[in-house]
Amino acid sequence: MSFIENVKLFIDGGSRGNPGPGAIGVLLLDEAGNELFRYSRCIGHATNNAAEYQALIEGLRRCAEFTRKRVTVFTDSQLVFKQMNGEWRIKQPHLQELFLEVKHLEDFFEEVIYTHVKRTNPFMKKVDRLLNEAFEGR
Repeated sequence: MSFIENVKLFIDGGSRGNPGPGAIGVLLLDEAGNELFRYSRCIGHATNNAAEYQALIEGLRRCAEFTRKRVTVFTDSQLVFKQMNGEWRIKQPHLQELFLEVKHLEDFFEEVIYTHVKRTNPFMKKVDRLLNEAFEGR
């Protein structure tokens, strides 16, 4: 398999109850917007923020199957966006562990760029649907 230059990664994670039952959704696209991969699953008991990080971890693992160059991550989580860009510090130990796992996964790529997008973004809506499908057992 040959690698491509750029992958767009859309992630979403959430919990019902916060904390409560959690799920993640991941969508990978090539530069032209063609779908490379979609994934969702329940992750057990989690906070919303931990679920967002777990979606990012799963997404970066999947990105490594397609590129070693650039990954652009799109998230509607301001916390993940600001923590990954070094604007906010991480106070919770469980999020610190997940953050360090993400940092390790970033080493697989030449560049990982984090972008904050609104929930109304069409691809965020798609990944949100994946997340809800996991909750519904589809």
